[in-house]
Amino acid sequence: MDSVYSTQLDGKSQSSTRFQVSRVSDTHDISSNMQGNNEEPPHYEETSLADGISAHRMSFRPEDRTSNVHYNGDTIKTDTGFHPYDTTSNPYYLRTFGHNTLDPVPKIDFYRNTGSLSGIKIIRPTLEDLHEEFQKNMAAVPGSAEVAANGDSVPTDEEAAKEEESQGGFVKFGWIKGVLVRCMLNIWGVMLFIRLSWIFGQAGIGLGVVIISLSVVVTTLTGLSMSAICTNGMVRGGGAYYLISRSLGPEFGGSIGLIFAFANAVAVAMYVVGFSETVVELLKDSGSLMVDEANDIRIIGCITVVLLLGISVAGMEWEAKAQVLLLIILLIAIANFFIGTVIPTTKEKRARGFFNYQASIFAENFGPDFRDGEGFFSVFAIFFPAATGILAGANISGDLMDPQNAIPKGTMLAILITTLAYLGVAICVASTVVRDATGSMNDTIKASMNCNGSAACYLGYDFSSCVSEKCKFGLMNNFQVMSMVSGFGPLITAGIFSATLSSALASLVSAPKVFQALCKDNIYKALYFFAKGHGKNNEPIRGYVLTFAIAVAFILIAELNTIAPIISNFFLASYALINFSCFHASYAKSPGWRPAYKYYNMWVSLFGAMLCCGVMFVINWWAALITYAIEIFLYIYVTVKKPDVNWGSSAQALTYINALNDALVLTGVEDHVKNFRPQCIVLTAAPRTRPALLDLAHSITKGYGLCLASQVFAGPRKQMVKEMNISMEKNQTWLNNSKRKAFYAAVASDTFRDGVKSLLQASGIGRLKPNTLVIGFKRNWRSASATDVQNYIGVLHDAFDFEFGIMIVRISQGFDISQVLQMQEEMEKLELEQQALDAAIKREEMNQENTGIRRLFNKAHRYHFSRQNAKESTLSSPQSMRAGEFNQRLVEASTQFKRNQGKGTIDVWWLFDDGGLTLLIPFILSTRKKWKNCKMRVFLGGKASRINEDKATMMSLLLQFRINFADVHIVGDIDVKPNKESWKFFEEMIEPYRLYECSTDSATADRLKRESPWKITDSELEMFKEKTYRQVRLNELLQENSRAANLIIVSLPIARKGSVSDYLYMAWMEILTKNLPPVVMVRGNHKSVLTFYS
Repeated sequence: MDSVYSTQLDGKSQSSTRFQVSRVSDTHDISSNMQGNNEEPPHYEETSLADGISAHRMSFRPEDRTSNVHYNGDTIKTDTGFHPYDTTSNPYYLRTFGHNTLDPVPKIDFYRNTGSLSGIKIIRPTLEDLHEEFQKNMAAVPGSAEVAANGDSVPTDEEAAKEEESQGGFVKFGWIKGVLVRCMLNIWGVMLFIRLSWIFGQAGIGLGVVIISLSVVVTTLTGLSMSAICTNGMVRGGGAYYLISRSLGPEFGGSIGLIFAFANAVAVAMYVVGFSETVVELLKDSGSLMVDEANDIRIIGCITVVLLLGISVAGMEWEAKAQVLLLIILLIAIANFFIGTVIPTTKEKRARGFFNYQASIFAENFGPDFRDGEGFFSVFAIFFPAATGILAGANISGDLMDPQNAIPKGTMLAILITTLAYLGVAICVASTVVRDATGSMNDTIKASMNCNGSAACYLGYDFSSCVSEKCKFGLMNNFQVMSMVSGFGPLITAGIFSATLSSALASLVSAPKVFQALCKDNIYKALYFFAKGHGKNNEPIRGYVLTFAIAVAFILIAELNTIAPIISNFFLASYALINFSCFHASYAKSPGWRPAYKYYNMWVSLFGAMLCCGVMFVINWWAALITYAIEIFLYIYVTVKKPDVNWGSSAQALTYINALNDALVLTGVEDHVKNFRPQCIVLTAAPRTRPALLDLAHSITKGYGLCLASQVFAGPRKQMVKEMNISMEKNQTWLNNSKRKAFYAAVASDTFRDGVKSLLQASGIGRLKPNTLVIGFKRNWRSASATDVQNYIGVLHDAFDFEFGIMIVRISQGFDISQVLQMQEEMEKLELEQQALDAAIKREEMNQENTGIRRLFNKAHRYHFSRQNAKESTLSSPQSMRAGEFNQRLVEASTQFKRNQGKGTIDVWWLFDDGGLTLLIPFILSTRKKWKNCKMRVFLGGKASRINEDKATMMSLLLQFRINFADVHIVGDIDVKPNKESWKFFEEMIEPYRLYECSTDSATADRLKRESPWKITDSELEMFKEKTYRQVRLNELLQENSRAANLIIVSLPIARKGSVSDYLYMAWMEILTKNLPPVVMVRGNHKSVLTFYS
């Protein structure tokens, strides 16, 4: 099934009913397609994969009783109520296995991105479409037919490119012209003709081969790694930047992309100056200098770069033709050299040290002869830039027909061919030319001379004077040796021109292409201006101009001896990261790492990365340090800015692997009281609706433990599951954006209690499991239904059953700000609508030529409309003011735990030993920046006769726990009855929920218990009278001692299951926390969380 689904609908009479299949017949007639609905479909996400697709269409005739659906040659006839889509995700019936089904067979078009150059994305049926009950009445989605076929409503750059390609103007290159030719030209630089002979003169044939081989090892390992990355999915424009950024993420990719683009821009200047120096040498020899050497280099360089810019801006096709022409000249020049080595030498050439192939010369030149302070690594540093051209093909990956195949094949073959050429030329020149020659034809050997092993001497020439004075010829002295050896010298000069100009042209094209890809990703927002392309090939004209400006600036310096090492180090940094990308992707073991190129090894790639780093320091240590400093700075910048991109990098995969391994290691570690930390499951609902509750829990867990912001979707399962799935990513994104270090967890359940029970049992993995439930106090319990109260109290009982600690938080204004958020959203919506209305009115006034009367009428209408709005606003202002004041107080309360608490106290009423959680929570809070100025006061119950002894004992215990405190208070009158006003308030509060069974006969009492089992009985109230007194009395003591505290931590009373009714328990918590600052009722699971042992 390699076709694309395309649908055309007549928008005049689409039926909203579900179609039924009447008959299926095999036919290949698809001529009945009609022109359909042209509405723009909505936007979808992107990909790209294979090529070659043919369109099949579905056509519908609204005027007929039946409609024909053509799919892969099958005509499906339906009744009038036909619509091809099942739900809003637009799946449609296909004939797959001889019957009609929504379930499609595997197809590449399902995996594409919108905007793919190789085909059109189609939307597969969702799991809900296949799994949910078959529905016959589905509303038709306008324009849905085109959604599956067309994807985006707004064409992207790639779609525009695709349209241009279909018109025949889009230029794409194969692996030879696009990669092989460019890499060969970039690797064969000026070094081949004017420095290779000097390198082999210094290092000798043996070490010279080692130098070339070491360079080739670096480039080959990088080529293998690059081949693996290129074949692991579709490659787009951007070359090295694209490969690194998609593998290691935007931090590495963004930093190296900018460096690499800049290096290519400066490389243009380097190659152009090399060309200019050769031209100036020719002018100097002929006595035709225009000004002086330095200024002539500047003049010729600027003229040359303008010409190269013209070729580049003319288009990739012209640039490719120029590259082929330059390659032909270069190959002729190399062939000319090899021919010259076998042409019998002349007396003049012998005087200059050329004797054709001689075994004695080979033997003499085999060993090293380092002079002028040179050594192996310094000579290697001079040669290595000649090998830095392997990314020339990858840099134009966006202009290749098949970059996945072209880049590996072209790059590796280019490395092989250029390596053989370098070795062949070097060995040939070192086997035919001696190291030193005078150039004088009179320096022939005399009969009485002793040759002392000199090859020139055995061949009849005496160059011994070169030992004491500098000679002009030979491998060590003459950079134009290849011109002398060649059959026709001017061809070597043409080869030098070709090598320098081709390298400059490749760099001039590479820099803007890489820079454009970097700017399109918008990692550096200030550079997005350069992302725009022009013409049929989306040419980065702005990037060309910028590259031209950089190149001219460095050409004007006319001295690149200090710049060249930095450029080489920039290239090597790119090579190192390409190798590391391959290693990192393999090491992360992501299932998405499946390169088609199998000739690589992760450890070899790591060795290649280390080798590149080593070579950087060998070439120039200070340039290497500068490169690393710039890269680290850009890495930190991108990390801080956090660009909104997700490329599925190996860094993400490795983070997951490390987290998974750490979690597994943690499961093998037994719990210890010293390592206990509160790990909270916070019942926030949507986190943004109860920020204060989340902030308090976050203050406890941040840097200490796990925090789960949890929500229960209670109601009909199907609807709740859909709402939950929609909310998951949105709520986690809100947590991340608001910098709350917490996870979002949600469950769909029939009831609130069942949902919380699922969360308590299944949340977390291994040791990363919550152990403390944080829940807001139910302020509306008196107006809520009995079921809601039972569910709320049931959650507390369940938490105790599962051995969770509990924190119940109460603040005066409550936590829920969902109404405020809803009002804000409505206000924002109205504001946007008003802006759109104003813009529309403004456009109408600008575009239409209204008469004076019409303008007057419009003004009068707007004046009447504004007065009416003002009148409505005036009438509703008192109500709006009251609502605004309430909302303001609610918003302020919702942010109270985010603010600095200033100087104050945290009062801890540690009434019952719950294992120490009641004491640990305020200690953790006191270590936070927002709470650090709050002193901790500890209150305990005790006997009036033992206050001093109990205080000393508790102070000693707190000191052993190493918990800082300001004071310890022993409260000796907790067991005193509350005053009459407090008790009366409590009785009035519970009066609506009492059964009063004692005031009726037994039959009536039994009936009341059956009808209202949730009510408080007289016997229950009598049984727990002392405990009830205690809660009322505690509130009096709290009012007396802690009314001015910033936060109160108090032990949560426990209600025994089956004995204390839900409403009595709620009444206890209500009276305990009434009219107080923020209160946290805490009860641990009665397992020690504090220890004084080391």
